[in-house]
Amino acid sequence: MPAGNKKSRTFRKIFKRTPGGKNVIHYEKRKPKSPKCSVCGKQLIGIPRLSDKKLQKTAKSKKRPERPYGGRLCGSCLKVKLIKEVRS
Repeated sequence: MPAGNKKSRTFRKIFKRTPGGKNVIHYEKRKPKSPKCSVCGKQLIGIPRLSDKKLQKTAKSKKRPERPYGGRLCGSCLKVKLIKEVRS
């Protein structure tokens, strides 16, 4: 039987085969949902699906795209926003 805190769906089951030939179950935290664009809600590309703890250990350049509104808007919404800013 798994421990009480492992019974919920917070942890995902990973079936591993040990060198002795036995199958054992390892429990791992699930990945968070991928970030979404604040305008259209589309999934953002270039941002890793990591927990807050693991995200702190990654380099700043790997956390989000290095451009205006990087990590907030998708490419198509950014394009529309920049065109509006230039024209006004």
